[in-house]
Amino acid sequence: MSTPASSPTTFAAFEHADFRYHVCGRLLMFTAHLMLNVAVGQHVYELTGDPLKLGYVGLALFLPKFGFSLIAGQVADHFDRRAIVAICRSLQLVASIFLLALILKAPNHLPGLYTLLFLTGTANAFEGPAGAALVPKLVPENLLGNALTWNSTTIQLALIMGPALAGLIYASGGAKAVFAAVFLMRLAALVLVLAIRTRTGRSHTGATDWQSLIAGLRFVYDQKIILGAISLDLFAVLLGGATALMPVFANDILKVGPQGLGYLRAAPSVGAALMAIFLAKYPPKKHAGPIMFLCVALFGLATIGFGLSTSFALSLFFLFILGASDMVSVVIRSVLIQVRTPESMRGRVNAVNLVFIGASNELGEFESGLTAALLGTVPAVIVGGLGTLAVVGLWSWRFPELRTLKKMHSE
Repeated sequence: MSTPASSPTTFAAFEHADFRYHVCGRLLMFTAHLMLNVAVGQHVYELTGDPLKLGYVGLALFLPKFGFSLIAGQVADHFDRRAIVAICRSLQLVASIFLLALILKAPNHLPGLYTLLFLTGTANAFEGPAGAALVPKLVPENLLGNALTWNSTTIQLALIMGPALAGLIYASGGAKAVFAAVFLMRLAALVLVLAIRTRTGRSHTGATDWQSLIAGLRFVYDQKIILGAISLDLFAVLLGGATALMPVFANDILKVGPQGLGYLRAAPSVGAALMAIFLAKYPPKKHAGPIMFLCVALFGLATIGFGLSTSFALSLFFLFILGASDMVSVVIRSVLIQVRTPESMRGRVNAVNLVFIGASNELGEFESGLTAALLGTVPAVIVGGLGTLAVVGLWSWRFPELRTLKKMHSE
């Protein structure tokens, strides 16, 4: 049955109850995750003053994604995705309880902190592919682009609220108060996913063997547009990300403390959220490829500007531009993956995508901490931004299919 040609309204996907439950739960889950990241980063830096120890936070969260991603994608295609998300959020809730106990009883025990972050990362590794692949089942196909844009918008809203709330709560109650709030949010996120009525069942009916396990990798490698899009984001953010070093900027360079740290962590997402709302109504229907490359280049330039800035207001501005430009790339990449991937493989392909995202974010935090320990904080950020610009040039030559892409999918 054909769908109407008219464009959906900005909030069209929210007419479906299961999508509303999904989005609200996702918002709470990501807000809690970002609050945890900010609190852990500030706590570790207060204890050690060592950028490399901050990098270990990202490494503890990334290793499970790298180690379990293929298995997680396979699980997402073989079992009910809503049930997988519920189990993972239950594990996150358990990790929150132990984190709160640790900060109350042994706040200086970093190995225990890293271990619990690893457990959280493991739950995230399995939830990510299942949650991403669940979205196309919650709305009609003609609303998928709208739903995916709002799916990305919830992350940006969480990135605004999470760091800002964490900074405010940390300044008044310390890490223990933030961890208590994280527990409550994760509990609510679990309740919301349990309210979803949609069941996905078994999407992939083939045998579970090595060939099936790596099918997502083979598919991404063969689809050069998808490979180019997710690898561009991987290396651009891996080199250009400065998230792990923000406690150093907040405390030592800009002198704004924990509350200022919250605002710095939130600033990119203010830009990203506003851009996402704009894209929900006006998606890049023409020249998607050139727009993506232009925005990733702008991300690199904003990173350099942030590294050079010694003004809090100017730093917030550059972070705002950084987040807005990155959001365009996120939306284009997300739509490309969903509309060009068969239903039976969406779990495994989203698992590959999430490994790339995890590498760019959490592994990027470790890379930033290591580079800052070797070169210094400001040089590490500037060199990273220059690296992002180099990646844009190289990928523009290496992936001409992506560079010349006009429409994300056929109308």
